[in-house]
Amino acid sequence: MSDDAVREWRERVVREHMVSENEHRFDDTIATFSHPRYELVATGEVHDGEAAVREYFRAGRALVPDQRNELIAMHHADGAVIVEAWLRGTPIAAVNPYRRGFECRIIAVFEFDPDGIVCERAYWDRQTILDQIRAAAN
Repeated sequence: MSDDAVREWRERVVREHMVSENEHRFDDTIATFSHPRYELVATGEVHDGEAAVREYFRAGRALVPDQRNELIAMHHADGAVIVEAWLRGTPIAAVNPYRRGFECRIIAVFEFDPDGIVCERAYWDRQTILDQIRAAAN
């Protein structure tokens, strides 16, 4: 496959990954991986393997049911696609009694092998989210 074809394929895979997450089509999200793995740098969490990633989806959407991402920019590197995006959502009332939503800019590195994504490594600032949620109390 030519470099341009690889780049176009990776872009399609990442876009499908992001859209399917937003739409809670997690079987489709899992299908974008050749090996499902999330590394969440802000929390130090690693979810490795299909069962762990499915539990990550379940637990995350239980806490923030409307969690969604919006693509800002996509950048290509050898073996990876780097995405800038907005992460938005509203945590459930049990942890967010004011039902205040958040918006946080994130970076996600999608590492690839020839068959798909092998890791999504996400970077964001937890304090930004906490500050926005807490602002409703003031």
